[in-house]
This record gives sequence, structure tokens and C-alpha cells, in this order.
Amino acid sequence: MSTLLIEGGSRLQGRVAVEGNKNAALPLLAACLLTEDECVLTNVPRIGDVEVMARLLLDLGAEVDGIGSTTLRVRAPRLRSEAPDRALVGRLRGSVLLLGPLLARMGRARLASPGGDFPARRSISTHLEALTAMGAQQREGADYVLEAPGGLKAASMYLYEASVTGTETALLAAATAHGVTEIRHAATEPHVVELCEFLRKMGAGVSGLGGPTIRVEGVSRLQGTEHRLGGDYIEAGSWAVVGAITGGEIDIEGARESEIEVVAAVLQRMNVRCGMRNGVFEVKPSTPKAVRRITTGLWPAFPSDLVSLMTVLATQAEGRTLVHDWMYELRLFAMEQLSGMGADLFLADAHRIIVTGPTRLRGGRVLDSRDLRSGMSLIAAGLAADGQTRVHPLETVERGYSQLLERLQSLGARVARVE
Repeated sequence: MSTLLIEGGSRLQGRVAVEGNKNAALPLLAACLLTEDECVLTNVPRIGDVEVMARLLLDLGAEVDGIGSTTLRVRAPRLRSEAPDRALVGRLRGSVLLLGPLLARMGRARLASPGGDFPARRSISTHLEALTAMGAQQREGADYVLEAPGGLKAASMYLYEASVTGTETALLAAATAHGVTEIRHAATEPHVVELCEFLRKMGAGVSGLGGPTIRVEGVSRLQGTEHRLGGDYIEAGSWAVVGAITGGEIDIEGARESEIEVVAAVLQRMNVRCGMRNGVFEVKPSTPKAVRRITTGLWPAFPSDLVSLMTVLATQAEGRTLVHDWMYELRLFAMEQLSGMGADLFLADAHRIIVTGPTRLRGGRVLDSRDLRSGMSLIAAGLAADGQTRVHPLETVERGYSQLLERLQSLGARVARVE
């Protein structure tokens, strides 16, 4: 495993381009299993999670060309197994997205417990309820074993939780199910919309994109297609916060204005000078100010994936900020490590943390990147701190950020990988 060694205190400056949305790439790769034809995905992020999903497809019998590049070609004329590799499944929560395509193609699916961030606290009950509503039967056992020997059937369903991957599981299952499936209380995030657009290109009838009710008219055979992934607004927001934390000036290419505005709205409230101009999101040197409260929510509210980074920014803002992430219980716990760097924090409970700033952060510590997003936030803290900071393991952060070391160095950060 690798450690990122950070010499803090540099003001980052320059231009960075974001690649495709990680949370769109995973369901789109799963959707490629629904057809025997070739599918071509471009602007694919070169990150660890995408490589794991691509190798899961290989293990199932698909042909995948271009792993490690921004263009993936997937062909799945035949699948040889209904049980994805257990070790790979244990590394990726998004592996749950394989259930629908496996049931559609093979009438059976066996999945070990998906891993990834906070695996013990993130249920897949919404996925299972959607699949059983469409005729799948769950068998007893340590793994998730589902069977649909007669094929999946269209259904009308209400999702108890507006789960992103739960909605995507229902969409993937419905694409080849006979009849019209209606999904109510569906997630509305941009990556859900992108999956709907991809399934449309493959020949499924999908309506209601971007709304809480989606209707899918399944077809017996989907066709291959090509698709360019939209830029990752979470990655763009991450670079924007890194720029603001270091008092830097960064131009960010590749994000859609309609998506990055959910991040820009909070940054602007915190007195960060930023905005979109000619398709580039610009962050200017600023003096951050505290806001009374930052609360996460379902799209189009502020995303939970950026709450850790915003907590670090609050340590450099004048005044007191309450950060409230009601969606996940464990995301803020990693931020307690900032106390050892001199941050003024009070963890009220599993969902709320109170930050008082500005405080001068001190390096000299080894920080544990317990999950993908907190890892990036700890790197941001190290960039703003005096002295050296080590963040370990770097591989956790590289699950979601392509060429992280090289891009940090291109912006002027003094960082190095230590094996």
C-alpha cells in the first residue's frame, strides 16, 4: 500500500480537467451485459473502482478492451457464470448493479456481500425489493442468491428509499423485462439520468428522466451503442474545494454548469469566489466565511460525497459552521483526525459536526483515509497545513480520483508517493 507525503503551505494554481462521472460509469458497464453486441464507452474515468468493475465483467465472461484508458469496449456474447468473483465484489459496492443484468441474461445471480465504503452500514434491501417485485425469488444462504427461471416481469413499484443504485438496479432489470415497469420515488441524480439515456440508446423505452417516476418499456433484445460519459461534478467540486482551502486559483474543465451549481451555491455562500465562464469552472483566491449550516440531501441538494471536504474548508473559514450529513452515519468520523492537526471541531453525533475557524492546521501526522471521500478531504487538509502530512493508504483515494499524484503536482502541490 502507498502513502501520500504532503508538504503543505503551497497555493495551488493551474488548470485541471475532470473525466467521466464515476457513479455513471459503473451502472453503464453493468448495462453492457444486457446485450450481445459491442458497447463503447468514452471519457471513462481511469480510477480504481472502474477497473474493478471491468474485471468483474471479464470474470463473468465478457470481453473488455481498454482497461486503464478512457475508452472501454465491451462485448458479452456469452456469459459463463452467474457468480461474480467474491474478492472483487468485496472491493466494490457497485458490484450490486450486476444482479439485474445477470438475472436478465442467465435467470440466476449469486452475489457475495458487496464491499466499498461502510459496507456493513449500507443495505441493499431496496435492490432486492425491486428485483423480487419483478419476479425474482431470493434463496436462503450466506450470499445473495436470486433466481428468475421464467424471466423478469414488468412491475409497478414504489421504492421505500430513493436509493441511487437501487433505482439503477430496477432500471437495469426492467430494460429487457416484458411489459412496462413504473418506478416511483426514483432517485433523480444526474448519473441515474445518464443510465436512462444509455438504455434508450440501446433500444429500451424510458420516459420520466430526471423525475421521481420513471417508466421503462422493456424489449426482448437490446442493441450495442456508443456513449460519452458526462464530466464528474463530484470530482470537479473536490478540486474547487482544494483550490479554496489553499487560497489558490484553479480552472476546472469538463463539468456541466447545471450539475456543479449545487456545489457552487455553498461555496459562494462561504465567500469563495467561483463560477462558470465559457464552460470552465473558475475558483479565485478568497477569504472563506462560515455559514450557519451545511446540510446534505438528495439531488439537487448538496451531495454527501462532498461533506468531508466542506468540513475541511470550514476549518479555514471565519466563524462557526454546523455540518449535517443525515444520509450516512460514518462519513464524519474520519474528520476527528483534524483535531490532532489543530482544528477546532466538536462531533455532536454520528451525523453532525461543529467547526470553528479559521485555525492554522499543523502537519506531522499520519492520517487514515478510511473511505474514498474522507481520504481526499484529508489530502486537502494536508495541503493547507504547515509542515508534512502523510495520508494512507493512497489507493483508497485513487478509487475515485484519476492520476491524483500527477494532477496535484501539476497544480503546484509538493507531494510524493511513498511505497
